Amino acid sequence: MPLVTTEQMLLDARDGGYAVGAFNVENMEMVQAVLAAAEELGAPVIMQTTPSTVKYASLDYYYSSALAAAKNSRIPAAIHLDHGSSFELAMQALRVGYTSIMIDGSHSVFEENIAVTKRVVDACAPSRVSVEAELGKVGGKEDDLDGGNGGYTDPLEAKEFAERTGVNSLAVAIGTAHGVYSGEPRLDLERLSEIRKVVEIPLVLHGASGLSDDAVKESIKRGICKVNFATELRIAYSDGVKKVLAEAPETFDPKKYGAVGRENVKQLVMNRMKVCGCNGKA
Repeated sequence: MPLVTTEQMLLDARDGGYAVGAFNVENMEMVQAVLAAAEELGAPVIMQTTPSTVKYASLDYYYSSALAAAKNSRIPAAIHLDHGSSFELAMQALRVGYTSIMIDGSHSVFEENIAVTKRVVDACAPSRVSVEAELGKVGGKEDDLDGGNGGYTDPLEAKEFAERTGVNSLAVAIGTAHGVYSGEPRLDLERLSEIRKVVEIPLVLHGASGLSDDAVKESIKRGICKVNFATELRIAYSDGVKKVLAEAPETFDPKKYGAVGRENVKQLVMNRMKVCGCNGKA
């Protein structure tokens, strides 16, 4: 089926008490793995690319790859720009055909974040393309994203932000971090509950790679509707490649180790979809 926007799938998740898994894809094999997992479990799915990923190839390449995988699928799938770093990049993604766009103004002051987010929302509205924003700052470092030590989302600011921007979904900072955790993260789940009380739009959890299943499930119970996974997919794919080359160093056909990396990613994605509770929700 054609690529879809994330608006309805996230509203359905909010109303159904589950979350949609959003998975960063780096190459063809990872796109195939994510869609294969969604097909097997009957789960709606979001594929994502970051600014550094699209810099490696281009928006066109990743959009075309996602479209090719989705058009022969019965699963509702979206292609999402994760952490869009500027209005210009967001507009490039919109023109290419991305069905969901994040504009990340969280590194700017509150009013500037509102301004750039509202500008993207207004530009995407005629095409009915969903827009995600971030308030507060998810810490850690991944690709070119550096959130430092992070900064928590204020519930009342979140309410004002959602009302003034008209954004479709909001990523909140409750103690997660991008990249690999150096210790056990402490999530401010009470803060999440307070945000949910005053913000009606779907809430998004970034930095889920490395969180315990219980932490993810509790976050969903308290209002998270979309959960992002990136780092652990890269690790799973790379571990598959390394395994093949360690066992058969003479291997030169990239399809041989690519297939193992792809299967690793598929199994991981299936596990995360079950944790999110989106299996059978397509």
